[in-house]
Amino acid sequence: MARRTDGTDAPRTTVPSPSDLEPWTPGPGEVLSGDRIEGKRIVVLDLAGERLPDVELEESVVETLRAGDADLRGLRVRDTVVEELDAPVLRVSSSTWRDVRVTGGRVGSAELYDSGLNGVEFVGMKLGFVNLRGATLTDVVFRDCVVDELDLADAKLLRVAFPGTRIRAVEGTNTRIEHVDLREADLDRVERLEGLRGATIGTDQLSTLAPLLAAQAGYRVD
Repeated sequence: MARRTDGTDAPRTTVPSPSDLEPWTPGPGEVLSGDRIEGKRIVVLDLAGERLPDVELEESVVETLRAGDADLRGLRVRDTVVEELDAPVLRVSSSTWRDVRVTGGRVGSAELYDSGLNGVEFVGMKLGFVNLRGATLTDVVFRDCVVDELDLADAKLLRVAFPGTRIRAVEGTNTRIEHVDLREADLDRVERLEGLRGATIGTDQLSTLAPLLAAQAGYRVD
């Protein structure tokens, strides 16, 4: 995304384009803790229910990633496209994501606390509760997603945008944000925005958000 000239910088992301990939169909139990998966095209990567901390996924394309109830703490993903992510519960705390694009899928609860996301795009996803406590997000885009709730306590956000994304609630304390852009987000049904104080909103959003912002500031509107 290009830089803006209005004081709020846009996220600087590039679409990963892994090439010369080897087709691979991992069988049950073939992926082990600490494994490094590199240069693969995988139709289905089914890790559901597995305990696989510290797995690395690099320069690959995964058409469908199933990770429900898997323990993927310390996961490292780099220069990779995931076309669909399916996980009722996604356990990826303390993970690292760099130059990654996830283009669809549903996640009920995402445990991303203490993680680092750099140059990441989430596109067309349905996200329930997203726990980003203590996480660092740099150059991250949520595009055309539905997000029920973001927990950003103690998180740090730099150049994060939500174009076309419907957000229901954002909360958290000690959140540090810089160049966070809500102007193209759908905030018509938002209930809480405590975790995004200091973000940029559009003038057309101000009238919709005025009662919510007044309540958060402690004003009574009569």
